[in-house]
Amino acid sequence: MTNAKPVTILMADDDADDRQMTREAFAESRLANDLRFVENGVELLDYLYRRGKYADPAASPKPSIILLDLNMPKKDGREALAEIKKDPAFRSIRVIILTTSKAEEDIYRTYDLGATSYITKPVTFESLVDIIKTLGKYWLEIVELADDERGS
Repeated sequence: MTNAKPVTILMADDDADDRQMTREAFAESRLANDLRFVENGVELLDYLYRRGKYADPAASPKPSIILLDLNMPKKDGREALAEIKKDPAFRSIRVIILTTSKAEEDIYRTYDLGATSYITKPVTFESLVDIIKTLGKYWLEIVELADDERGS
């Protein structure tokens, strides 16, 4: 299978260091995907609904995968996830929780809300690279995505 255009991956995380480490882990993993970032749940929903600075569809392609931190200001990941999964236009987007929380309550609740996977952020960069490589292999090579889920 060859991807005509790269899958758009949107990361919602308020920690600038985590965003930078993820960008570097994608580069280290040689994943040539369209990786974009927002800093909180409000920005995430603005991006999806193309509001404000995300109004231009060319600048805010629909993501196939969202990497979602739970603990963010303005609107946390749990609230954003609930809103995303309520909207039929976004229900098919795979939302992978990538957070520091190991709380069982968070794990159960996010799966109940429709999260695709739950991953606790690793402590080391090397571990993050391993996780990104595994995510890339699974979601971008093994799993078949429908054409409308390729960031259209």
